[in-house]
Amino acid sequence: MKILGFHREFWPGGPGPAYGNIGDFVQGSAEPDEPEIIEYLDNGYEILSFMGSVKDVLGSGERILGGDNILTDGEWVWRGDLSFYVMTYHLSLPIDFLRQIRERKYVMPEVSRDQRLAVYSEVRDIL
Repeated sequence: MKILGFHREFWPGGPGPAYGNIGDFVQGSAEPDEPEIIEYLDNGYEILSFMGSVKDVLGSGERILGGDNILTDGEWVWRGDLSFYVMTYHLSLPIDFLRQIRERKYVMPEVSRDQRLAVYSEVRDIL
């Protein structure tokens, strides 16, 4: 399991050192395929769901519904609010992740129930 968007503000007590502060990953312009990246993130399999919303930690005043939810594509896991940060702040993402989803042509792979449960168990252990 690889954690996408593993920033100090979101994954306290995670499995090792975080990438750093989220503000350090804000970019001035979008990736050319940003809409496809956002769609991929939004199409992840939800493995943990929480009712409510979270505030934008970068200070826009926005609240993101389901921001604490955890999604996966079977290999990577991310929070429900990651697509908001990519869309709003053009947050940079790891090149390994971008390469992988581009090779998949932004199509979410099938992730079996057993795979989702395995990812859930790993995530539960770090939260």
